[in-house]
Amino acid sequence: MAENWLPLTEKEKACYKTVNKENLDFLMNRYNKVNRWVIADMIRRSAYHYPDKPALIYGDKTLTYAELERECNRTANALTALGVQKYDRVAILAHNTIHHVLTWLGCAKIGAIYLAINYLLRGKDISYCINHSESKVFIVEDALFDLVKDVMDDMPTVKTFIWSDQVAGQPPVSERFRNFDAWYGKYPDTEPADIILHIEDPCQMTYTSGTESLPKGVIISNQALMAQYMGAIVDGQYDEDDINLNALPIYHCAQRDVFLNPIFWVGGTNILMMPDIGQILKNIAAYKATMFFAPPTVWIGMLRHPEFAKQDLSSLKKAYYGASIMPLEILKEMMERLPGVKIYNYYGQTELAPYHTILKAKDALAKIGSAGLGGLNMETHLEDDDGKTIGKPETPGEICGKGAHALIMYFKEPEKTDEAMKGGWFHSGDIGVMDADRYITVVDRKKDMIKTGGENVPTREVEDAIYLDKRVQEVAVIGLPDPKWVEVVTAIVVLKPGETMTEQELIAHCRNELAAFKCPKKVFFVNALPKTPTGKILKREMRVSFKDK
Repeated sequence: MAENWLPLTEKEKACYKTVNKENLDFLMNRYNKVNRWVIADMIRRSAYHYPDKPALIYGDKTLTYAELERECNRTANALTALGVQKYDRVAILAHNTIHHVLTWLGCAKIGAIYLAINYLLRGKDISYCINHSESKVFIVEDALFDLVKDVMDDMPTVKTFIWSDQVAGQPPVSERFRNFDAWYGKYPDTEPADIILHIEDPCQMTYTSGTESLPKGVIISNQALMAQYMGAIVDGQYDEDDINLNALPIYHCAQRDVFLNPIFWVGGTNILMMPDIGQILKNIAAYKATMFFAPPTVWIGMLRHPEFAKQDLSSLKKAYYGASIMPLEILKEMMERLPGVKIYNYYGQTELAPYHTILKAKDALAKIGSAGLGGLNMETHLEDDDGKTIGKPETPGEICGKGAHALIMYFKEPEKTDEAMKGGWFHSGDIGVMDADRYITVVDRKKDMIKTGGENVPTREVEDAIYLDKRVQEVAVIGLPDPKWVEVVTAIVVLKPGETMTEQELIAHCRNELAAFKCPKKVFFVNALPKTPTGKILKREMRVSFKDK
């Protein structure tokens, strides 16, 4: 406020005469509210441009940009009143709700670090994330309380538990919890005062899925996210007229940071919902959604769902996929059944905030199956096992990236952070090839590559071959231990309703498409593949469950 603006001292005036770090720090702090570029100011700026425009819709509740800014300020002031300070961690276990969005943006306004908990986890897995992160506040949704009820006494760092009732509508189960609305609603809707924020400050923490080991706490800065939002807006062609349907969990960085938040930045409208495939199709029609993101498994479910043919999807202009590899036959089907829709493929990692490369719609046919080029603010190359850059086209190597999107660190993991960042590049753990135009194609995860009889078999290649049989709805290919071959190629298959197939038929089909050593030696037919809430297929789980079959 101008009335609180203190005049410069003689010592402070001297800071304007020499350019050095100490003087620059003083200037950047004094004029922080004037020239900073941080997420804390994102909604306020959109509210300046579009005050009365719907920003967020959840069920029967709509918040305009002006209203959303006021509610975020209330949340920020309420967190401050709890004693939350800059860099403190605030955790939330919730679906896609207004409370969830307010928690994230309220944390950003006071420099706290927001931590969204994966609701696929339960019990000790959740308390591990809370304790490892040293979270001071934990917000728990009523519909998800059962996931933590047995570990409520095992989270000693948490000083305040808050109850969100926006899904089941249930009151707090005990006096340990404060009701979210009653807690934050009494605080002022003005912007928190005297909070100095810088672009390099951390603002978000995400635990990796931990499919191979204990999850790692990835700490991301304002810089990484702001650069990533800008890249998504430019590369993904978002604008203020977009209506974005958020059906995948916003606890996951893909939905939250490649779609939800960039749409807030440009002044579009975000719809929140649960990941129900039939309802997704209905909501695209009802809200006239212009864009939608989902991993391949969800797009497959949509294409197979009876509502696909019943609903008017003509408002959809842009379709996005990512999180895992899209089978080529499914991509071709999308293009046929969604004519005129621009299709984009995002590829990335949690550690890169998260998108790394993008295959833009203009290249969707010419480079079908590719993950594209590095994003607007990213660079990409491939490395061999000795850390040397691979320049020869179509030569497999580890996909590495550098740019403003990159993480600050894995919390409390110096060796793992250093290993991931060695040589000045972030190492993804994914194997890819680069064509003559430098477009990347993801071949496989390092850990998913099957080593059989001395040969390497990319699981994606086998899956793409199996999808050529139109009886197949979904497939996952894994390697299982074998005394002769070290690993055997194994296909776990879900057939379309009403279809039949034998193991011998599938293997014979593969022999027509693949070299003999790449063909499955084992086939299992199942009703469904195990997946995370974001649609990622859990191959690790299948490697365990099918090991002795």
